[in-house]
Amino acid sequence: RYGETTMQNGVVIPQIVKGEGKPRMERLLNIEYAGGHAFYWMYYSVMGSFSSAFLLARGYSNSEIGVILAAASIVSVIIQPFLADFADRSKRFTTSNVIEMTVVFSMVTVGGLIVFTQKSPALWLAFAVATAVLMAMQPLMNALPTQMEETGHHINFGMCRAGGSLGYSILTALLGVWVTRFGEGILPLASEATLILLLGVLFAIGIGVKKEVRAKAIENGQKNISVKSEKQDINLAWFMKKNKLFVVLNIGVIFVFFQNYIANNFMLQIVEDVGGNAADMGKIFSVMAFVEIPTMFFYDNIRKKFSCEFLLKVAILSFIIKFVIMYLAKSVTMIYVAQLFQITSFGLFLPAMVQFTNMAMEKGEEVKGQALYTACVTASSIFASVTGGIMLDMAGAKFMVAVATVVTALGAVICFPVIDKIKK
Repeated sequence: RYGETTMQNGVVIPQIVKGEGKPRMERLLNIEYAGGHAFYWMYYSVMGSFSSAFLLARGYSNSEIGVILAAASIVSVIIQPFLADFADRSKRFTTSNVIEMTVVFSMVTVGGLIVFTQKSPALWLAFAVATAVLMAMQPLMNALPTQMEETGHHINFGMCRAGGSLGYSILTALLGVWVTRFGEGILPLASEATLILLLGVLFAIGIGVKKEVRAKAIENGQKNISVKSEKQDINLAWFMKKNKLFVVLNIGVIFVFFQNYIANNFMLQIVEDVGGNAADMGKIFSVMAFVEIPTMFFYDNIRKKFSCEFLLKVAILSFIIKFVIMYLAKSVTMIYVAQLFQITSFGLFLPAMVQFTNMAMEKGEEVKGQALYTACVTASSIFASVTGGIMLDMAGAKFMVAVATVVTALGAVICFPVIDKIKK
C-alpha cells in the first residue's frame, strides 16, 4: 500500500510501505484482467457465435455467410501482424493503449450494424470489418499480462481467461433466449454494451499498471520511469525466420482449429440437423464455455504436474473425440455430451498454447508470437467459413462435421512431432 507522499520534480510520488499491499494490488490486477477477458469474450459470443443467426435473419445464405466470415478473417490476418508489431515496438503506446484504440474503432463499425438493417454491401462490409477487428484483438488480450507483469505482480492467465469463459457462457445462454424472443436486432446492441464495459476495464488496467510501475521505479531508485520495458527491436521477417519450428506448429494449428470454427460459425445448422433451434444453440454454447472454466481456473496447478507439451497433445486428441461424438449424434442431447470434452480440449489448449508461446519467445517477441498463433487460428476460420458454408449447401451438416474431424486429425499429425522439438 502507499503511505505519505513526497514531491519530486514537481510530481507527487506515493511512498511505498514495503511488504504491504502487494497481495491486494495483485488481486486487483488479476480481477481487472479477468474482467477484460469476460467482456471481450462476451463481445465474441455476440459477433462470433451468433453470426449465422444474425446474417441468416438478414437474408444471407449459408454460402454467403461463409464468404463474409472468410473475408473478415482475411482482413484480420492482414492487420494482426501490424497491430502486434506496433504494440511490440511502440515507445509511446502500451499494449492496453492499442487494445483501447481497437475497441473504439469496433464501436463505430458495430454502429453500422444498427444503421444498416437490410441485406446490402454496406451491411456485410460493416459486419466483416467488425468481426475482423474482434479477431485482431485476441493476441493483444493474450499478450497483455506481459505489460501488466512489469509491475512485479503475477498474472494468472488461466484463472483470468476462465473469467472470459464465464462471461461467454452467461451471455450465450441469454442471447439464445433473447434472439428467439426479440429477434436478431438485439445483437448489435449487446455488442455495443460489452465494448463499453471492455473499454472501462482497459482504462482501469492502464491506470493501475502505470501507478505500480512508477512506484516500483521510485522504490528501486530509478530516475527514468516508463511503463514499457526496453525491448530488442525485432521485425516480423526476422521473427519468422528465427522461429521456423514455431511457424510449422502453427500451420498444424490451422488444421486443429478447423473444427472449432465449424462449430462456432455453423452450430445453428448442426443443431437444427438433429431437431434443435436457436435457443438450443445458445444453451449448447453456454455449456461449452461453462465446462472449460474449471480447467482454465486451475491451469496453474495442473501445469505444476504436467508439461505444456503433454497438455497440448491431450487437448488436440480431445478436439478429435469431441467431433467424433458430434458426428455420431442423433439428438440435441448428444451434442451436449460432446461439449463435455471442451474440458480437456479448448479449456486446456488455450492456456497451454499461450504459456507455451510465451516460454518459446525471447523478450520483445511475445506479442508477435501470440499474433502468429492467432493469425493461424484466424486462417483456420477462413478455411472453415468458406468450405463449411459450401459443404452445408451441397451435402448437409453431417458431412461437414465428418470432414472437420478428419482435418483436425491431420492437424494432430503435424503438431505432435513439432511440439517436442521447439526449444524453450
